[in-house]
Amino acid sequence: MCIAAFVWQSHPRYPLLLLQNRDEYRNRGTYPLQWWEDNPAILGGRDAVAQGTWLACTNVGKLAFLTNVRELPRLEKYLSRGDLPVRFLSGKRSPMEFAEEIVEEADQYNGFNLILADLHSKTMVYVTNRPKEEKKFITEVSTGIHVLTNDAMLDSPWPKSQRLGNSFKEMLNKYGDDEISLKEMALELMSNTIRDDKSLLPRIYSPEVEYELSSIYIENAPQLGDYGTRSTDAVSVNTSGEVTFYERYMAANEWHERTESFRIKEETKMK
Repeated sequence: MCIAAFVWQSHPRYPLLLLQNRDEYRNRGTYPLQWWEDNPAILGGRDAVAQGTWLACTNVGKLAFLTNVRELPRLEKYLSRGDLPVRFLSGKRSPMEFAEEIVEEADQYNGFNLILADLHSKTMVYVTNRPKEEKKFITEVSTGIHVLTNDAMLDSPWPKSQRLGNSFKEMLNKYGDDEISLKEMALELMSNTIRDDKSLLPRIYSPEVEYELSSIYIENAPQLGDYGTRSTDAVSVNTSGEVTFYERYMAANEWHERTESFRIKEETKMK
C-alpha cells in the first residue's frame, strides 16, 4: 500500500508539504479523514478493521505516515503496522526515541517503512524493519524532496518513485513562493496511471501483479482481487503553523472529498 512524496524544511512557505496515495482492498472498512473520537488530538483517516492509520497528524505538530514493504514470504502471525503511527501520535516520545523503541520489536511486523515527524523540534526520522544496509534501521531525514514507496527504502530509485519525485519537483517550481493548491497537486500528481517497463519491475511478485502495481495511481489490480488506490491525501504546514489536510477518498464506489484546517498548538510560528 501507498506511495508518498514530500518536501521537508526546504520550501520558503511550507516546512512540510506531503502527498500520499493509499492502496488497499476496496472492501476493507475505512473511516475517512476526521478528528478521532477516542483520541481528539489526532486527525487522519483510519482503518476500521485494525484501527490503525496510514497517515495522521496531531494538533500539537506531530505527524506520521506508513507504507508496507513488498516482500515474500509474509509473517503469518504479526502485529498491525497501522498501529505504529497511532502509538507515536498518542505518546510523548520524540521521533528518534520512538524509532529506537520500534526497532526492538521490528521482527513482530511484516515489512514497513515509517516516517515520524515533530514540527516543533523540526525533526523527522525514517525507520524500517527491512533495511538494505546491514542494521541501518533508522535514518534522520535530510531537508529536501523525498519519495517513499512500498518497493524499497526511502528515496530508492525505482521508476515509479522517480516519476513522482520529478513531477513533484516540477510542480513546486511552477508555484515558486506562491500558495499551493493541495487539491490541484493531489489530483494532478497522484492520479498518474503510467506503468513501468516490465524489464524494470522489482521481481518480487509475479510480473503480472507487479505490472498492475507499478503506477502511482492503481486503477485496479485484478490479479489481487478488488484492489487499488482507495484515497489520496495531501498535507501542508506553512510557516505560521497553519495545517491543511485534504483527502479524496472512495466510499460506496464513489469519490468524495474532505478538508480540515487548524493551527498547531503551543507554537505561533514555524520556521
